[in-house]
Amino acid sequence: MPVTHNLYADLGKSKEEVAKLLQTDSRLQSLINQYEDIDRQVVDAENASADDDTVSRLKEKRLSLKDKIVQQIDYPGTQGAAKNF
Repeated sequence: MPVTHNLYADLGKSKEEVAKLLQTDSRLQSLINQYEDIDRQVVDAENASADDDTVSRLKEKRLSLKDKIVQQIDYPGTQGAAKNF
């Protein structure tokens, strides 16, 4: 049975650490909300036995959002080295 992905483990941060950052970073809050939404979509698609292309696209979108979250945590308010974030 598919389960949601543990973003905090991937970030190497606790929920409390991230919650503290969210208090002053609305962009990070938005990115995490988007991540949680797409993560639920991945789980729903996997539970519904969606076709591989659909699940793959959703997982790619989830990974892209995770990259944006890492970028925002490491370099808040900047584009960093990535031009398309």
